[in-house]
Formats: sequence, structure tokens, C-alpha cells
Amino acid sequence: MRWLMLYARSRQVSTSAAAVALTALVVWAFNRGGGTGAMDADAINPIVYFVLAAGVAAGSVGLGGQDAALDRTAAIRWAPRRAAHALLIGVVAGAALLAVQAVGPRFAPTEVVVRDTAGLAGLAAFGAVVCGAHLAWTLPTAWLAFAVLSPPLPPNTVGKAFGWMSYPPGTEASTWTAVGLLVTGAGVYALVGPRR
Repeated sequence: MRWLMLYARSRQVSTSAAAVALTALVVWAFNRGGGTGAMDADAINPIVYFVLAAGVAAGSVGLGGQDAALDRTAAIRWAPRRAAHALLIGVVAGAALLAVQAVGPRFAPTEVVVRDTAGLAGLAAFGAVVCGAHLAWTLPTAWLAFAVLSPPLPPNTVGKAFGWMSYPPGTEASTWTAVGLLVTGAGVYALVGPRR
């Protein structure tokens, strides 16, 4: 159990968790008492994209340790720990938003929250491989900017794949894109590790 505490400390898990909790608290505080009226079952409030991206970005800081050489030479199996860490980032970011929804207004269907956090966590893990852990937040943030700022994409398969964050639940192309991003990002990160 001591290794888990050392790992959490070296990956700044407490700071990341505090940032995710603070983001969720701010969203709850600004939206409590409002927006609880009748809402389409598949409606998605755009605040969801920002909250999930902020949570994943906060968690992505810990995708690399203080000493990259130590991470690569330690006599432990890093791949399962890295994969679990990447998945845990998505779980915590999604759980924080779902907790806010449980006690306040509804922002998006649960399936959308799970799908979007999975894709964003995969992007963060891949960002750690490509850019380094200190810049792992750039890929989820870039995709968020694309999803929010780009003109509406055509509703064909390619448009649904590129705009996967904003489509309603049950959209197969969006779901498979998010799953592909998670599997690819977490898999590459688990095997290769963060860039030095």
C-alpha cells in the first residue's frame, strides 16, 4: 500500500482531485436551483464539454512522474499502472459531473458523460505520449475548442466521428470514436509512457 501512496504523491493526485472537485463545486454553485425544469431526454448543455475537459486536463498533469528516467528503469511493471491511471482520470472527471447532476440540474445523459470522458481521457493519455505529461492537456483542450468553435459538421458518419462530443446518446459513430480514442490513447500510453 505504501507504493500507492508514493505513486499518488509523485503524480500530484491530491492536487488534481482538488481541482476536479473545485470545478464540480463551482458548476453546482452557479447552476443550483435553476435548469431543473422539463428538458429533452437527449439534450446536452454545452457546459458539459468544459467541465469534463477541465477535469481531464487537471488529471492529465499526473501522467508523468518527477523523474522520467526513474519511471523507465524502475523494477516494476508500469503498463498496468499507466493504463489504470489513464482510465481513473476519466472515471473521476465523469463521476464529479454525475455527482453534480445527482444533487442539482441535469446537464447531459449519463451515456454522453461516460462517452465524452472516455474519449477525453484517451486524448490526454495520447497527449502525454506525444507532448509530454506537462502538456497532456493540450489534445483534450484542442478537441474541445474544435467541438465548440467549428461550424456545424454534416450529420454523416465522418461528421459524427469528428464531432463525437456533441452528438446525443446512441450515435454509433460518436460512441465508437470515443472508445477508439480511449483504447488507443490509454494503450499507447501504457506501453510507451510519457514523452521525456
